[in-house]
Amino acid sequence: MPKNFYISLPKKIYTHIQNMASVSVKSQNIFLRRDQKLDNLLNEVSNLKNQMVEGLTRLCKIPAVSPHNGGTGEYLKALEIEKLANELGFDKIHWEYVDDDKSPTGSRPSLFLEYQGRKAQRICILSHIDVVPEGNLKFWTLDPFMPEVRGSRLYGRGVSDNGNCLIASLFALKAVKNLNIIPEYSILLAFVADEEMGSHYGLEKLLERNLFRPDDLLVVPDMGNDQGSLIEIAEKAIFRLKFTVTGKQVHASLPHTGLNACRVANLLAVEVDNALNENFKQHDDNFDPPFSTFEPTKRLANVPNTNTVPGLEYFEFDCRVLPSVDLDEVEKLVKKITADIENKTGAKINLEIDRTDSAPNTSPDEKVVKLLKSAVKRVFNIEPETGGVGGGTFAALFRRKNIPAAVWSQECDGVAHMPDEYTEINYIVNNAKVFALMMAGE
Repeated sequence: MPKNFYISLPKKIYTHIQNMASVSVKSQNIFLRRDQKLDNLLNEVSNLKNQMVEGLTRLCKIPAVSPHNGGTGEYLKALEIEKLANELGFDKIHWEYVDDDKSPTGSRPSLFLEYQGRKAQRICILSHIDVVPEGNLKFWTLDPFMPEVRGSRLYGRGVSDNGNCLIASLFALKAVKNLNIIPEYSILLAFVADEEMGSHYGLEKLLERNLFRPDDLLVVPDMGNDQGSLIEIAEKAIFRLKFTVTGKQVHASLPHTGLNACRVANLLAVEVDNALNENFKQHDDNFDPPFSTFEPTKRLANVPNTNTVPGLEYFEFDCRVLPSVDLDEVEKLVKKITADIENKTGAKINLEIDRTDSAPNTSPDEKVVKLLKSAVKRVFNIEPETGGVGGGTFAALFRRKNIPAAVWSQECDGVAHMPDEYTEINYIVNNAKVFALMMAGE
């Protein structure tokens, strides 16, 4: 980039600028040079598009499913992230481990990449390494861990959640480095384990090690929409119900001699579903959707043959609850229904509740939100809105520590965790542009 950048101004405009007491020609030139620098940065990000696709394809060929969900963890993928970062010219990679007996390596790894800026205050962009299992392969049109480019999209498990933004953050910093731009803030890119299973072997433990600072500008690029128009500053509570129904297994020709756990589970699930949706109808238009959701989601196989009355059933609900709803009342209602069904049927019902209350909201006036808004506006030419979502990102953990965090990305609506998961390739580029502008201090 040239040292100076000038434009020719009509004489009347030039004279007007000279006569302005508050603006000098010199300061106007400085402004124009800065504007050109940012344009150059955006162009550099665009030039890296093919490398981003190659990098994301490379990483998503490595399954990183939790050992608590049938996988082997993140270690091999973390090694590949470190290798890719080294190839891009970044050698300050720090590993953090959290012990996990179920992992083949005995621990779960997270990576931290730091880059010095003009200010000690840091912009921290946190993406997660792990992915959910592929699910039933008959619903896929490709091998989930052999990503494919089809037209404008890249398909494969983890390309959207959360590979898109992991790669975007890394190549945003690469663009800054390529142009020898000194970031306005110091940069911390964190690639963290175990997000999909609750962060017990990832961020939850890392926060206890004082790796983050109260003044960090925290960006969690793990939720968004196709327009790139939402900056998430609030999340619902997460309320998971796990039911184990025990009856008595017998031959299906003699059902009266046993107790059908399947029938009891069906009755219980319907009663809980209806009661929760009927009793907690609060609305909050700041959230999408603007109401609490109570979804039966998981049911384990019982008996392998049709002519047996099952004696054991297991099922779960995933509930995302508005902050205005009293979780104690939700819990009280579920326990009452469970006890009533147990007494009515004679079955033994065990209920486990995994409860995560709502975290405090991030104020829309926080510096990180304003910085994000400015960058998004420049890239997308829109005025982004702030709002709340169903929850489940790293941001909630930071907010509970009174560290503000903002959640944003441009991502394809509704493809995360689904068969044939995909990302639009241009979304990767756009996310990298926003991150690069933030790094440059836009």
